[in-house]
Amino acid sequence: MLYLRHAEERGKADFGWLDSRHTFSFGHYYDPKHMGISALRVINDDTVAPGAGFGTHGHRDMEIISYVLSGAIAHKDSMGNEFVLPAGEVQRMTAGTGITHSEYNHSKTEPLKFLQIWVIPNQRNLEPGYEQKAIPQSAKLTPLVTADGRDGSLTLHQDASLYRLQLKAGESETLTTTEGIGYLHIIDGAVEANEQMLSDGDGLGTLDEPLRLRAGEGGVTALWFDLPRKPEQRG
Repeated sequence: MLYLRHAEERGKADFGWLDSRHTFSFGHYYDPKHMGISALRVINDDTVAPGAGFGTHGHRDMEIISYVLSGAIAHKDSMGNEFVLPAGEVQRMTAGTGITHSEYNHSKTEPLKFLQIWVIPNQRNLEPGYEQKAIPQSAKLTPLVTADGRDGSLTLHQDASLYRLQLKAGESETLTTTEGIGYLHIIDGAVEANEQMLSDGDGLGTLDEPLRLRAGEGGVTALWFDLPRKPEQRG
C-alpha cells in the first residue's frame, strides 16, 4: 500500500516573512487524511525572509529535527545553546519536559530554506537535549538520525531512522524498512518510485512494500524515514 503526497497538495501558510508548506496537518492547516505516518508527525518546508524568524516559543515531548537546504539558522535555546546551523548540517532537539528556543535567518540579505521535522518520542518527560552535526554522504543512503546513533548519526528517542538518499542520474536503489513503514520526501531532483514519478517536495509513504527507485536525468536528493509499525510512548 502506498501513500502519495504531491507537493502542490500540501497545506500552505504565507505570513510574508515565512512561506511554509505542510506535508501533514499543522497550525491552521488541518486535514484528517494527513495527520502524519507512524511517529512522523510534521514535515514543514519553510522559507524565511532575510533577518526574520521564529521568536522565542516553547515545545515539549517532541523530537524536533532541522535540516537546512540553503542559508543558515541562528539558533538559541533555554539550555544555553547558541549556534549557527548552516546548509548541509542536521540538528536534533529533544523538547522533553519543556524547552524554549528561537530560530532566525542568520542572513540579512538572503532567504533561508529548511525542513522542520517532528517525530513523536517513545517516552514522555525526557530531559531536554540538543545535537548538531555535519554528516557527509558516505553511500547512496547515509544515516542522519537514528535510535542508536550508528555510523556517526545523531540520536533519536524513537525506534526510527532518518537517512539522506542521493542518487546520480539513472542510478537505482531499493528502499526497505525494518517494520514495513517508510516515507520518502524529495528534496530536489526527480525519481521514479514504484511507477510513481516524484520531484521536489513530493512524498511517498509505504506499508509492507519496498520502494524501487530510479533517478531521473539530474539525479535526486531525498530523505528516507524508516518508521515503527506501532510507535510506543511511555511515561
